[in-house]
Formats: sequence, structure tokens, C-alpha cells
Amino acid sequence: MDLKIDKQQNDREIFVNLAGEIDAFTAPKLREELLQLSEGQKVIINLKDVSYLDSTGLGVFVGLFKQLEKTNGELHLLELSDRLKRLFELTGLSHVMKISAN
Repeated sequence: MDLKIDKQQNDREIFVNLAGEIDAFTAPKLREELLQLSEGQKVIINLKDVSYLDSTGLGVFVGLFKQLEKTNGELHLLELSDRLKRLFELTGLSHVMKISAN
């Protein structure tokens, strides 16, 4: 399956809607798209339509979080399914990232 990435930006926030699977095949494209986001911004990523996420995908979010943290930006993950939320909890990422179930 493919991954659809839809980005919208205003002066202070970047909204990203993702749909599909984030795995070893799609994570490089996602990493490229996300890591070029403006520094110091608030990045809000909606994961409502993400059906699968593996460790490669988790690595993308960790890298983005670290990049934004260095530049006083913020990363917010929204509308995670119970399975995705649990995955972030198991890795300890839910304690450092702003994650909302809906």
C-alpha cells in the first residue's frame, strides 16, 4: 500500500494528514517530507487514516521530534487508533510527544 501525505501551512503551524501504511517502503518518503518542515514550527500530524506503522515509521517521528525540539518547535500527533497509541506507549514516545487519541 502507498502513503498519502497532505500538508497545509499557515504562519505558525503545519498540518499534515497521513493516510495509508508507514513501513520500510514508505518511511523514506515520509522522512524526506517531514524533515524539510520549517524549524521552530508547530507540526500537527493527523494519523486517523494510517492503517499500519512499523519501527521504521516510529524512527521518522523520533527524528522529527528531535529536530523540532532543537529549534523550539512542537510535534503533535492526533487521532491515533488504539493500536498506534499503544505502540507509541510501548516505546516510551508517548511521554515525550504530544499525542491525542482524537
